[in-house]
Amino acid sequence: MSSGSRRAKAWPGVVVSRSFFERPATTVAPQLLNKILASADGRAGRIVEVEAYAGAVDPAAHTFRGKTPRNATMFGPAGHMYVYFTYGMHWCCNCVCTTGEGVLIRALEPLHGVERMREARSKGTSDRDLCRGPARLTQAMGITGEQNGIDLIVARDGFAIVDDGMAPPETAAGVPRVGIRVGVDFPWRWRVPNNRYVSGPMAAAAP
Repeated sequence: MSSGSRRAKAWPGVVVSRSFFERPATTVAPQLLNKILASADGRAGRIVEVEAYAGAVDPAAHTFRGKTPRNATMFGPAGHMYVYFTYGMHWCCNCVCTTGEGVLIRALEPLHGVERMREARSKGTSDRDLCRGPARLTQAMGITGEQNGIDLIVARDGFAIVDDGMAPPETAAGVPRVGIRVGVDFPWRWRVPNNRYVSGPMAAAAP
């Protein structure tokens, strides 16, 4: 059975609604913390780090200069997955929000299917490092360019964002994004405070 024909594995909770994503990325991003990214093959992780990219007002966004064949998914319906290739070697996945805006999922806390995650990553990778960073998590979760454009709401394409009742942290403060050369001062990266699975330093206020 191909990944495109599988439904995301049922997970305790409710699949996040499309209206949740039909808002500015800077609003959606901190509220995605503690939601779950679940796959049809049983792999699942809690979202512990995100970054918002805000379209035409954000020079770091792929959509800053308008629609192209590469970023077309970002101009489609909210609640879809935008996957892109970076540095010629890594995939990164985003949740599409309002037109031209999206949230990069930067880190997951592995919850289920950890053995499959280990098989997908380099031999000897610690459990802490399985999904600690946007390229690591796509590899661990089996996300590639084939998932670009899939619908995360109906879950028919193998992945879904699920709310299991754990609220976003009240103390998560926005800090500058990393790995970019423009728009570096926008405080649009959020992390679950003191979570050991976030990328970089664990302190909530560190860039």
